[in-house]
Amino acid sequence: MSTLREKMSMDLQLKNYSPKTQQAYIRYVKRYSEYFHQSPDQLGTDEIRAYLHYLIINKKVSSSYINSVYSALKFFYQITLKREWDIKEIPRMKKHKKLPVVLSTSEVKQIFEATTNLKYRAIFMTIYAAGLRISEASNLKISDIDSKNMQIRVIQGKGKKDRYTLLSIENLKVLREYFKYYRPILWLFPGNPLNKSISTRSIQKMFKKSKEKAGIKKEATVHTLRHCFATHLIEAGTGIYHIQKLMGHTNPKTTSIYIHLTRQDVLNVKSPLDLLMGV
Repeated sequence: MSTLREKMSMDLQLKNYSPKTQQAYIRYVKRYSEYFHQSPDQLGTDEIRAYLHYLIINKKVSSSYINSVYSALKFFYQITLKREWDIKEIPRMKKHKKLPVVLSTSEVKQIFEATTNLKYRAIFMTIYAAGLRISEASNLKISDIDSKNMQIRVIQGKGKKDRYTLLSIENLKVLREYFKYYRPILWLFPGNPLNKSISTRSIQKMFKKSKEKAGIKKEATVHTLRHCFATHLIEAGTGIYHIQKLMGHTNPKTTSIYIHLTRQDVLNVKSPLDLLMGV
């Protein structure tokens, strides 16, 4: 497997996959090989089907995990081994279309107020105000904050794309207050040690504490703040195209999900019972 692993690793690098995806794909193929106790180049369609079925029925893993394994195996067989991939024989699992959790503006404010640590409050406000992914926020550098043009530069976000997003007036105020107190040097939000950026796990843990302290029962995560960014902008009348660019979505369909999260159109409709009773 070592020679195959090296070849697959090179193929992934040539395709410019992120380091995280490279590691995951190689790990998935390794587990698949270990399941059959055979080199993966000795296996084929029947084994792929059997393994995916085993993950679904026996391991009961999520559809997103299944599809990640599917993509890894497809890459390995199509690109590294240069074999045909029969989509009819190996169908991709359909994802469950679940709408993400969204907080109201008052609930977002409650979380900010419950976060007494200035550093984490600045992080949460930046994620919400700019629609950032948690990894994008943790990897921000001081030089990415462009106060002159009131924008934040996101370098190599998802899909290895650079983009600019909003730097709000209130966000800038908090960042300046934070900067005066913490005096970061390179990373906007340094971790421990200071020459590294803050870990996403630290941000997630603090968000959970703040959410609980605020008394919010919804299953919200740090990423919920990004969903709130888009949803609240739509409710304020911002067009999908602008939100798509700010969030770094390639496909407008990805952004359009937030239309379903807004409550304005639904809340303005009266129930027939209320109409009947003259309410």
